[in-house]
Amino acid sequence: MPMKISLKDVDIVAPNIHGRHTGVTSTIIALLPHQMKECRIASCGPGLPDSIPRFSYLAGILGGWGRKRVLHARRNNEMLIALFLKYFLRQPLKIVFTSAAQRELAAFTHFMLRWVDVVIATSEIAASYVRRPSILIPHGVDLNRFCPPDRKEDAWKKTGLPGKYGVGVFGRVREQKGTDLFVQAMIDLLPRFPDWTAVVTGLEAADERDFVAGLKQRILDAGLEDRIFMLGVRPFEEVPGWFQAVTLYVAPMRSEGFGLTTLEAMASGAAVVATRAGASPQIVSDSTTGTLVPVEDQEALTAAIEPFLADPEFALETGRRGRARAEQYHSIGHEARELVKVYQSLLAET
Repeated sequence: MPMKISLKDVDIVAPNIHGRHTGVTSTIIALLPHQMKECRIASCGPGLPDSIPRFSYLAGILGGWGRKRVLHARRNNEMLIALFLKYFLRQPLKIVFTSAAQRELAAFTHFMLRWVDVVIATSEIAASYVRRPSILIPHGVDLNRFCPPDRKEDAWKKTGLPGKYGVGVFGRVREQKGTDLFVQAMIDLLPRFPDWTAVVTGLEAADERDFVAGLKQRILDAGLEDRIFMLGVRPFEEVPGWFQAVTLYVAPMRSEGFGLTTLEAMASGAAVVATRAGASPQIVSDSTTGTLVPVEDQEALTAAIEPFLADPEFALETGRRGRARAEQYHSIGHEARELVKVYQSLLAET
């Protein structure tokens, strides 16, 4: 059963106002169990597991906020709602907004940012687009939920897919994510490496129907439908198992806000090949925990993947170094603690 909570028992609200499971949803799910130990925090919205405390939209709108609280928005629509509550309904809110975008922000976004109390940036690049002072708090990863298996080959065998080793890309299937670049690399490489199988998981949205259909047709035309599997969105509880199963993770994004799946793959002991999009240049230690390539460079992406397929032991050792780096620099506990410090400072203001 969902962990329902009354708004009167909440000091910090972290809404998840989006119908689809996105990176923001994953961030909220990962952070709240840690933050709950240090503050009274809850969420609202769809797609959250029962372990996340939440209150209803109706309670939030009609129940009244009454006393000072912090609302931590991570999407523009959440920021807009927070501003409406604070400046039109005169609720005593302190507003925090996290910006992960590594691109020029819309004029209206800049306008809204002028009225929030604190802006948090997940990377130095994201901070450069905000145009106002911000606090740098990079995303972390839950090192208990995303952890290496005892043996990658055994984890892959549990998937029921063919081959000895898995190479994958996870997240929404769309052009922005570079799924087509991954599929083409697999079409070029897999015929020469029979021990490897490729897997794509993630939402195949209706508005991406033609793009997805094109990818599946390319796989059929190459005769690799038994080597490249597109499995669609997977249940929440299955996700860590897929990261554990792959020996190599590919992050071929054309553009990205942060790129949490790259970090989740490293924490799960997978070697990583990533484009220089999102926070990958700060997460992946080039030639140590993986390989970084230019954005939208098919030839470079394919060439970077090949050495890992040719030498699985090299991929496994690279994955072990990735796990060590995640443990040292990218714990979700550190992110949670730094955010709680921001919340507490705002609640302490007179």
